Amino acid sequence: MTDSTAKLKNYRQAPRKVRLVADMLRGKSVDRALAQLALLPKRASEPLSKLIRAAAANAKDIPQKDLYISTIEVNGGVVFKRHMPRARGRASEILKRTSHITLALSKKAPKAAPK
Repeated sequence: MTDSTAKLKNYRQAPRKVRLVADMLRGKSVDRALAQLALLPKRASEPLSKLIRAAAANAKDIPQKDLYISTIEVNGGVVFKRHMPRARGRASEILKRTSHITLALSKKAPKAAPK
């Protein structure tokens, strides 16, 4: 059961690069994920940390320490097409890719007491 979600659409970075950071965060607690993103030298770390904070704020009545990242998806968004002049009057196409990021947080299940 997901308690809160947040979405970031048309983020101007290729999904392949954003997935490197997103795969590292999947299944981690919110506090641990934010700590890792603060030290990560990737461009996608700042928007992802803002997205995690937004999803944590959407989870009303649940403390941030009890939340973990249950699902995080990075899909392709709009592709901007540009052209670069090449030799002999030709032009080659440059694809500027964007990403759609969907994040869902869930509450941790309480640990079972030992028998």
